[in-house]
Amino acid sequence: MNIHVAERSTAPMSPHQSSRPEAGQPVTRNADAHHELSIRVRDLNLWYGQSQALKNINIDVYQKNITALIGPSGCGKSTFLRCLNRMNDLIPNVRLEGLVEMDGLDVNAAKMDEVALRRRVGMVFQKPNPFPKSIYDNVVYAPRMHDLVSRKADQDELVEKALRDAGLWEEVKDKLQQPGTSLSGGQQQRLCIARAIAVQPDVILMDEPTSALDPISTATIEDLMDKLKQQFTIITVTHNMQQAARVADYTAFFHLGEIIEYNDTRTMFANPATKKAEDYITGRYG
Repeated sequence: MNIHVAERSTAPMSPHQSSRPEAGQPVTRNADAHHELSIRVRDLNLWYGQSQALKNINIDVYQKNITALIGPSGCGKSTFLRCLNRMNDLIPNVRLEGLVEMDGLDVNAAKMDEVALRRRVGMVFQKPNPFPKSIYDNVVYAPRMHDLVSRKADQDELVEKALRDAGLWEEVKDKLQQPGTSLSGGQQQRLCIARAIAVQPDVILMDEPTSALDPISTATIEDLMDKLKQQFTIITVTHNMQQAARVADYTAFFHLGEIIEYNDTRTMFANPATKKAEDYITGRYG
């Protein structure tokens, strides 16, 4: 499989980047002096009961960039994503060790307000899941819950801005009171993105956001992601290698619960440092 990396600006290489590692040693980036850190993860391990799903995860995620998580099904990508907003807390018998920091704050600290955390870390799921409410109420629901807006004029302004930022306003501005579920699949996913950004999070997590969409809707979401990274840090899970090459500034390759390689996307796809990453990217397995 030939992977084409679209012409786009990419972050400079870290001065600490290694070439071919020793066998079994993951390749990761150190903090890049040209980009500010958004999320810092150190020695992260997670178990579902007795089964270990994440093993010694170390990664720095940079502000206002798109980071793609790639790897075979069941390798820990979505589990890692849920560590960033503590959604794994909702799963019985989960045990976690290690550090997840966001802007210097320990995400897993006992004093961390989980509701406030999930305001800062929005999430868009694989299958569009609008609330059983109007388009308008889908967008304004969370800002109301967090007491971000109260006056009707402010709510109207917020809804329009979020829908514009999600590239949906022109398509729905005359039917805001219709159910969100009445929209097409691609429109529903953009509504979910509008809902996520309405509370102005710092980070947006996307778990295979286009896997259930047609190619045209997929292209629309990808273009939208490229615009949204001007405002937000985006971390996305994808099984589509061409998509990772098109949209991501950085890419992390997961395998059996470990990060095998993490680099700027152009370098990883053009010259992967590990044989496992090369085999996966080129379609030899996965």
